[in-house]
Amino acid sequence: MYDLLVVGAGPYGLSIASHAAAAGLGVRVLGRPMASWRDHMPRGMFLKSEPWASNLSDPQGRWRLDAFCAHHGLTARHAEPLPLEVFAEYGLWFARNAVPPVDERTVTRVAPGPGGFTAVTEDGETLTARTVALAVGVLPFTEIPAPLRHLSPALVTHSSHHAGLDHFRGQDVTVVGGGQAALETAALLAEQGTRVRVLARADRLCWNDVPPPRERPWWHAVHLPHSGLGPGWRNWFYAERPGLYRRLPERTRTRIAAGALGPAGAWWVRERVECRVEVLLGREIVTAREVPDGLRLETAGRGAGPRSLHTGHVIAATGFRATLDRLRPLSPELRAVLAAGGDGAPRVGTEFESSYPGLFLAGLVTAGGFGPAMRFVHGAAFTAGTLVRGVRRRLRAGPAGRRIPAGRQEVPLEMPLP
Repeated sequence: MYDLLVVGAGPYGLSIASHAAAAGLGVRVLGRPMASWRDHMPRGMFLKSEPWASNLSDPQGRWRLDAFCAHHGLTARHAEPLPLEVFAEYGLWFARNAVPPVDERTVTRVAPGPGGFTAVTEDGETLTARTVALAVGVLPFTEIPAPLRHLSPALVTHSSHHAGLDHFRGQDVTVVGGGQAALETAALLAEQGTRVRVLARADRLCWNDVPPPRERPWWHAVHLPHSGLGPGWRNWFYAERPGLYRRLPERTRTRIAAGALGPAGAWWVRERVECRVEVLLGREIVTAREVPDGLRLETAGRGAGPRSLHTGHVIAATGFRATLDRLRPLSPELRAVLAAGGDGAPRVGTEFESSYPGLFLAGLVTAGGFGPAMRFVHGAAFTAGTLVRGVRRRLRAGPAGRRIPAGRQEVPLEMPLP
C-alpha cells in the first residue's frame, strides 16, 4: 500500500510527487506527463505567464525552468513569450529528474477502500493507498455554451480538443470567447489561411499591457510590484499569498475567483488579431443547428437585433468550470459525500484536504478556496508544499473514521472543516 497516490502528471501532480518523494513518502504517480500541454494545445502557441513564474516545484528548487533552458542552450527572458513546446519539454525533463518513475496509465476510478483508497487503472489493475491527491488539471472541466452542446464534435469542439489546427485550412471557423485561448487560436487560424471570426459576449476585447522591466528602481517596484500573475498589488496578493486568501470569507473568495483576471489577450498577440480577424462583439449564441456545409448560428446582443451566421465549425474557447459532478475519476459514492461550496466545486481545508479524510485536491478545482493562482502553473509551488504537509499530518493521525461501505452513501466521521 502506498502512502500517497498522485492521480495526474501535469505541473501540479509532478510537483506534489516531487515534494512527497523528498519527504520520504511511498508515492506513486499515474498519468501521461504534461498530457494537456502536449496533446491539447495547438502547435505555435506561447506561454502567457512569464518564464520566471512558470516553474514546477521541487523542494530544493534545482529543477527550475531557467535551469532547463540553460542546460539545453535556450533562453527564457522576462517579457519574451516562451513556446508551449519548450514548456512541455521542460515538464518532461522535470519528471525525469525530480519525480519517481511515472506510471503513464490512466486511473479510471478512485474509491474508498480498507485503510484508505483503491484506484483502478485503465487496464484493470487495482492499486491501494492511504491517501490520494487528485491533480487532474482542467480537461475534465471544459465548458461549452448550452446552445452548442447538442451538436456533433465534427461541428463543435472546445479549444482544448486540438493539438493542431492544420485540418481547418481553407475552411470557415468561428471562435467563441474573448480570452487568450480564443484570440491566440483565431490568430493561428488566420495565419494559416483559415477564414476565421471571433464571437464574444463582451462589448470590447481586453488586452494585457507589456509588463514593466524585471529590474527597475525600487520606487517603481513598490508602486507596481511584479507577481506570478502579473504586476500590481492585487495580483501580488493572489499569486504570493494564497494561504491568506484562504482566510477570506467564502462568499468573498468565490466572487473573486469567478471574476479576477478575466478574459484578456496577451500584448504579443494583439497585432496578430487586430485588422486580421473579424471580431463580433456584444453578441451571444441563442440557438445553433446543423445545416449543409456547417452550422447556422442565431445570435443576439444588447441593443441589437438577432443576427444569423453561417459557419463551417465552431471552436468554443469558453474556459473551464470546475464542479464536483465533473470530478472524474472519483467513484459516484465518493462524489456524493464530498462537501461543495457555492460555486459547485468541492471544499478543501487549509492543506488541500477535501471533506473526505485522506482525499486531497489540487489545481483549478481549488481556485474557489485558494484563489486565482490555482488556475496557473505558478500555484503549483504553494500547493505542493502545503498539500504534502497535509498528507503527512493525515498519515500520522492514522485511519480517519469510517469509510463508505459499498453501495451506501455515508458521511465519513472526523471530517475536517474547511
